[in-house]
Order: sequence, then C-alpha cells, then structure tokens
Amino acid sequence: MSRLPAGGRPPAPPGSLRSSWSRIRKEVDEALLAFVDRQRPGLLAISDDLGPLLSALDALLAGGKRLRPAFCYWGWRAADGGTDDPAIVHAAASLELLQASALIHDDVMDSSDTRRGQPSVHRRFEALHHAQGWPGAAVPFGAGTAILLGDLCLAWSSEMFETCGLDEERRRRGRAVYDLMRTEVMCGQYLDMLEGTRGGATAETALRVVEFKSAKYTIERPLHLGAALAGADPRVTAALTGYGLPLGIAFQLRDDVLGVFGDPAETGKPAGDDLREGKRTVLVALTLERATAAQAAALERRLGDPELDLPGVDEARAIIEETGGLAACEAMIDGYLDEVGRALAGAPVAEEARDALAELAIAATARRT
Repeated sequence: MSRLPAGGRPPAPPGSLRSSWSRIRKEVDEALLAFVDRQRPGLLAISDDLGPLLSALDALLAGGKRLRPAFCYWGWRAADGGTDDPAIVHAAASLELLQASALIHDDVMDSSDTRRGQPSVHRRFEALHHAQGWPGAAVPFGAGTAILLGDLCLAWSSEMFETCGLDEERRRRGRAVYDLMRTEVMCGQYLDMLEGTRGGATAETALRVVEFKSAKYTIERPLHLGAALAGADPRVTAALTGYGLPLGIAFQLRDDVLGVFGDPAETGKPAGDDLREGKRTVLVALTLERATAAQAAALERRLGDPELDLPGVDEARAIIEETGGLAACEAMIDGYLDEVGRALAGAPVAEEARDALAELAIAATARRT
C-alpha cells in the first residue's frame, strides 16, 4: 500500500493505482469530448462564425492533468465505500469546464501569451483578427472573445453537472459545494489581483490568496463535491479537509516554484513567466522578507517587467536562491506534505481511496524543475 509518511515523500504507487488513475483520466476525457460534441451543432446552427470558438476550446481542453475531476471522483469513492458509477465521472468532468473558464479569464487578467504550450485564447483571437485584416483594434477583440468563451465554459460547467445522471437529491447536496467553490475561486482571483496591484505582499497575505484561489479550488472543494454527492458522513468530509487543504497549498507552492524555475517544456509557459507577470507569490514574499535592501530593489525591478529577458530571469533566480527564499518555500512544501501524510493515515476512508489519494498527492506535488 502507498502511504504519505511524515517527513518524506512516498514511494511510487503500485501499478494498479497508476492504472486506475489513467482509466479515470481517460473516462473524463471521453465525457468532456462527448459533452462538447453535443453542444457543437447548436452553436454552428447559430452561425458558422462560432467555429473558431469551438476550436479554441477543443485545443484548451486537450491539455491538463485532470486533477480536479480525479479528486472529486476519489472524494466520492472515499465516502461511498467503493461504489463506481459512470455518472460521478460526468459530474467530476464538469470541473474541467470550470477550470477552462478560470484559465481563459486568468490569462486575460495576467496578459499571458501562452497556456499549456500554445497561444492563450485572447492571443489566439488577436491573431485571427490580424490574419483576417479586420478593421479596428485586435487586442480588445481578443480579450472580449476570451471573456465570452470563458463565460460559456462557466455556463456549460453547470449544464454538464446538472445532466450528469445522478439523481436530484445527490445533485442538490453537491450544488451547494459547487456554488461555494465558484465563489471562493473568484474571490481568490480578486485578492491575487489586489496583491499584485498594491505590492508589498507578505507571506501571510500571499498564503491567503493561495488558500482561496488554488488550495480549496483545486483539491479541497473537489473532494468535498464528490463526498457530498455520495452523502458523506461529516467525519469523512472533515478528514478530506485535513488532507486536501494542506495538499492544495503544497500544490500551489510547487507551482510557484515552477513559475520561476520550471522547464518551459514541462510547464507550457516561457521561463520566468511569473516574474514577467509580477505575481506576488509566497516564494517572492519569502525572498523579499530575507533580502537585503539591494537584493529587494533588484528583484522588484524585475517583477512585472514584460520585457524581462533570460539573463534577467537568471538574475532574479539567483536572488531567490541566495536569500534562502527558495529553500524556505521548499521547507514549507515539505511541512504541508507532513500534514497531508498524518491526515491521510487517520482518515476514516476505504483503503483503496486512501491509496489513490496518496497517489494523487504525489502527482500534485512531486513535479520537478
């Protein structure tokens, strides 16, 4: 059995669990494809001009790790004692449409050029505007189209959830969690924008953003959604919070490290893109707290510089390492993973679910630069 021991990373999970996760990812992919294909004729009946919107969505949905559906599915299995049901896969897959909406809107707000190794949606439609030689400005057309596609994905996430095949009572229980999840991620996104605008984020305020924009949204609430759909005992829900919230924070802290030190071939983003976007992450806050005045000024000059080149990225990386900011962030990740291990060891869940949740913890945080 694979466990998350305190004080260290777990061993690789058994092949049967890796195979189980692969099966769930495949079923989620199939459910998403089928749902979008059912929507396609309706949009094209309105106008063939909507074809590029569908193509952009197809391209975006082709990528992704499917973590949120996986956590939703195993929240269900943790609470339901092992019962499988195709309807839970469809309910869980709807979270990928919610995620698509969040990513599309996030890229507009951050002026990001790429997503998952390809042009972000707003850049894609800017390019279409240029290619067609249309009059007017390309940038607002790209941003406006992306906002609309993000809104469409948000609406479709609800539709896919409501038509998943689970009965009304189960969906009623899940609906409250789904609504809370959407509220929290939008509030977290605003807090993220606020910190970037006013500057001076501390590790504490950056962690508040992490909790609501990422940790709850990526792991805790998907687990709660699956558990609510299954009619979970409150003890199970509490145990899933004990596991999911620290794991969600560790997941985002790892993502913050990759945003500065990650390999573009793995992250799908240019090297140091978080620096160009001026993201006030926990990693940046930890660095500034430890930096000399000269180091802090040098890092601040590079934060939010859209023209930051690779030598500038390397200089920022050196400051983050030399101050101990990177080491402090890695220590925080390890500390949160210790919490995950302890919570999972004592969780009142089925053994298969416990092992699968251990596997997902590895998948969420063991990414390397």
